[in-house]
Amino acid sequence: MIGRKNRFHGRASLNYVYKRGQVTRSQYASLKYVTNDRRRDYRLAVVVSRKVSKLAVVRNRIRRRLYEVVRNKAGSINGAYDMVLMVYDAQLATMPAEVVEKTIDQLLKKAGITKKDNKATRPPTTGRAIVKGKDSE
Repeated sequence: MIGRKNRFHGRASLNYVYKRGQVTRSQYASLKYVTNDRRRDYRLAVVVSRKVSKLAVVRNRIRRRLYEVVRNKAGSINGAYDMVLMVYDAQLATMPAEVVEKTIDQLLKKAGITKKDNKATRPPTTGRAIVKGKDSE
């Protein structure tokens, strides 16, 4: 999940993106985006309608997968953008992670949001947190 500062709060901001945003499309999703001069970081919303899947479990899985892909690409995002990813196909829930990542990466590059030559995302982590306490010194 992306951090709180990178999520939308309220409907007014989403409506602004819907009205004034530019669109790039792929086979499975589209990206609506607009620059935001009032912020330093990007904001993202993932919209998966009930037309995509009647099951909330599937819709939430798609949403989590897309949030994770964008979170991993956060270092390569140029500037502050408000972005809305709208999903068209339930196949995003079951397709391999590499294909999902490639699809979203193509959308972001086509929109000019990410750097074209940056192949590296985030360094891999082990999932363990290093905690320094009184005993560790």
